[in-house]
Amino acid sequence: MFQKDGPSFKELIEQALVSTQRGYDMIAPKFDKTPFRTPDEICLAIAKVIGPEKSIDRALDVCCGTGAAMIRLRALCKKEVVGLDFSDGMREEAARRVGAANGDAKVTFVKGDALAMPFDSEFDVATCVGAFGHIREEEEDAFITGIAKALKPGGRFVFATGMEPPVAHPAFWIAKGFNAAMRVRNALLKPEFIMYYLTFLWPDVKSKLEAAGFDVDARIGMLEKPFDRMIVVDARKK
Repeated sequence: MFQKDGPSFKELIEQALVSTQRGYDMIAPKFDKTPFRTPDEICLAIAKVIGPEKSIDRALDVCCGTGAAMIRLRALCKKEVVGLDFSDGMREEAARRVGAANGDAKVTFVKGDALAMPFDSEFDVATCVGAFGHIREEEEDAFITGIAKALKPGGRFVFATGMEPPVAHPAFWIAKGFNAAMRVRNALLKPEFIMYYLTFLWPDVKSKLEAAGFDVDARIGMLEKPFDRMIVVDARKK
């Protein structure tokens, strides 16, 4: 949950009333004190699937935020780990955290949009954590195509997702209620703030990855409660 020195309720409301990019610039210094930061357990599971230390040359973290995944990726890379994010504030926070992380790999940050990937066949691995809610469903194919473009042949897209909870589960209705509120907010107020739950879910995402030229492997049961519903997906570009 929220920690001491995290954002106030007023700050979260202010964030939700501006654009996605501006909202994350505003909250960046306190983001890691919120429950929205991807838990270390999930980042560690992704790193475990990728491989041991210095097993890859270059990795890309898409929508890198404050660097939760990059901290793990740096130790896995021999040459470079790159973080892509459109928020100046989040990249600044990530630079401070990842620069102090274990590993000798060069750390680079690029300002950019995940839907307009500025890389071409450059990376052995791409990751993305905690950002799928910022990709509209109708944009998912373009997002996956951009990931594929950034990877070398044989490169891997490794990420964690889950399955939709049962209709009887409270999480289902909480997420649906939040999404409905966000759609009303975005219909009434511009610029939009894009954040939706229950997106990029397994198994629907499997067919989208395969259509983009990936072989897909799902690692189920890697995580313990409360993250035991999470699935680590290892998609390899053909």
